[in-house]
Amino acid sequence: MVTLQEWLEEIDARARTRLGTGRVADYIPALAEQKADRFGIAVCTNEGDIYTAGEAQEPFSIQSIAKVFLLTLALRVQGDALWERVGLNPSGMPFNSLAQLEAERGKPRNPFINAGAIAVADRLVSAYATPSKHLRDVARTLSGNASIRIDARVRESEWRHRARNAAMAYLMKAFGNIDNDVDQVLDAYFSCCALAMSCVDLARALNYLAADGHARAIGAPFIAPDLARKINSLLFTCGMYDAAGDFAYRVGLPAKSGVGGGIVAIVPGRLSVCAWSPALDDSGNSVAAQYALELIAETLGHTQAPGGGLAARPRQHAP
Repeated sequence: MVTLQEWLEEIDARARTRLGTGRVADYIPALAEQKADRFGIAVCTNEGDIYTAGEAQEPFSIQSIAKVFLLTLALRVQGDALWERVGLNPSGMPFNSLAQLEAERGKPRNPFINAGAIAVADRLVSAYATPSKHLRDVARTLSGNASIRIDARVRESEWRHRARNAAMAYLMKAFGNIDNDVDQVLDAYFSCCALAMSCVDLARALNYLAADGHARAIGAPFIAPDLARKINSLLFTCGMYDAAGDFAYRVGLPAKSGVGGGIVAIVPGRLSVCAWSPALDDSGNSVAAQYALELIAETLGHTQAPGGGLAARPRQHAP
């Protein structure tokens, strides 16, 4: 019988056939320096076992994956009152669209597009003296890696090229949906997106979404089971930018991507997985990482809706 480690190594080999397709994000100059030929993958089971292949230990800029941490922390602070500021529906538009935001009077469609995450960051600025450091410390605790840091070069690069995000923030403030100073909110947002984490770090840190909110690193619930189910449902419908529907059809797992090339996917009741490769498709999602997750979903044999319970059962043999 093929072991889980052997299965993951085969997925690594097959995913590398997609290297050379897509291109590295270049609108943030610090990200443009990434090597397109890198690939890593890590699986964290709900029992705490870690399996890796490729460059799974190599830190990268998590970018929009940080929006999962931002949302979780904001819901812990505000509960359902957060949804007065941010919607719950797919956008069907690019993640940095201004047109939709203005048409809907400054209320972003969901917390996983840029405007939504900026509105969520505003709530954390109201709640914490240093929200980005708080989020960094949470990521350190949940991953068990005390060396996780905010990449200052990436943060500065994003700050220098902030015009579009600043436009969204000021538009939301004009509609009364941002309470704090815009520069302070953007600084918190960019700092969180500039966290440098590896596939192993992210698979461990976000495993609470696969384990009904329980975090093994702290030996206690991090969020309530129903909240984990709700966040997974949002990831399923909104987590992959405007390609969320296509990814849901092909892979069928809750997931969140970032333009640093990482994608975290959740198999509720079983495991969390992070795949990373910097070359992106036109929607801003990693080409090789998507393919790896598609292979994983095929093997697991997805069996029920992603919001709760045991979502997948492994077959007897790897592909």
